Amino acid sequence: MSFLSRLLGAPEAKRSRTAALVALSPLGRPAWSSPEPKRFHGEALAKNPVAARAVARVARAAAEIPFQFTEGGSDASAHPAALLIERPNEGQDRVALAEMLATHLLLTGNAYVEAVSVEGRVRELHVLRPDRMRLVPGGDGRPAAYDYEVDGRSLRFGQEGAVPPVLHLTLPHPFDDHFGLAPLAAAAAAIDIHNAATAWTKALLDNAARPSGALVYSGGDGTLSEDQYERLKAELADSFSGSRNAGRPLLLEGGLDWKQL
Repeated sequence: MSFLSRLLGAPEAKRSRTAALVALSPLGRPAWSSPEPKRFHGEALAKNPVAARAVARVARAAAEIPFQFTEGGSDASAHPAALLIERPNEGQDRVALAEMLATHLLLTGNAYVEAVSVEGRVRELHVLRPDRMRLVPGGDGRPAAYDYEVDGRSLRFGQEGAVPPVLHLTLPHPFDDHFGLAPLAAAAAAIDIHNAATAWTKALLDNAARPSGALVYSGGDGTLSEDQYERLKAELADSFSGSRNAGRPLLLEGGLDWKQL
């Protein structure tokens, strides 16, 4: 026996206030993406073309700003510091490193650069992932070290010495002493809505793009009891609401008729 047969055969209680019309308009609390950085950035950057394009354009534009190295008004493009910036490591040039830093700042509000020193002189610069970094505060509240965690292993970078091994770049955050505020955080709700709308549209297309509507009960005196009405709402919400069921056909019986809205 189908759920509609069971429903319409239930003992009558008091009459429904909605009489013969049952509208399909369930509204629940919004479900937002996880605030955990790695998961959210995957939703924003990998699944949202607007956010991905915006981040890429800003990061690329910032990275391609030309540098000019001078010392005392004279050209210093051959200075060791200039050479290091132009070729920070074997795998990246200045533009690639700067683009990665800008991307991290846009996504998280924070970026980290590791300075690899040999005999007190910085030889290489490497970008470290913000989602793997943990700040270790000192007794005065300032960063005393940074722990970098990969696959369950942790590497500590102490901040002592003439050249601290980690440079922490942040965007302004009025309510945090250590970490920056990501521009993408302000767009989190808009990104969620855009992604949900895209998923809903795709589900409609997969299910022949049938629009929503209403069920009209014409059996008996044209009304449902309160108990029948509540049970019908629950069954419809479980079986036919949500993007996964968008456009799914209804099996009607017992005086029920589908009216498109």
